[in-house]
Amino acid sequence: MKVSEIAKIINGKVLAGEGLLDKEITTACGSDMMSDVLAFAMDQGALLTGLVNPQVVRTALMMDMCCVIFVRGKMPTREILQLAEDSKIAVLVTDVGMFETCGKLYMAGLGKLP
Repeated sequence: MKVSEIAKIINGKVLAGEGLLDKEITTACGSDMMSDVLAFAMDQGALLTGLVNPQVVRTALMMDMCCVIFVRGKMPTREILQLAEDSKIAVLVTDVGMFETCGKLYMAGLGKLP
C-alpha cells in the first residue's frame, strides 16, 4: 500500500515527505512507547503514534521505517518535520485515534506482525 493510499484511508494530511507518497508500505506498528518499537517492531514500514518529539523520527530511522503517522490530532513541531525531511521519512497526521487508525489500515489490507 502506498503512503498516498494510507493518507486517504486515515483521512490524513501529509506534512513532510511529499516525494515519498509512492513508497510502498507493507506493515505498520502502533505505539506511544518508543522502547517497545525498538524491542518488538521488525520490518515495519510505518509507525503510528501520539507521542510528539524528535525521538519518534529517530526511532523510525533506526528501524528503517519510511513513514510516521501522528494520531489523535497531534501536531509535530517544525524541528520534527525538518528531521523527518532530512531522514527521508514521510509524516502524516490524522485526527483519528490510534485504535481506529490501526483498524482502518488493517481492514484496508495493510499487513500485521506474524
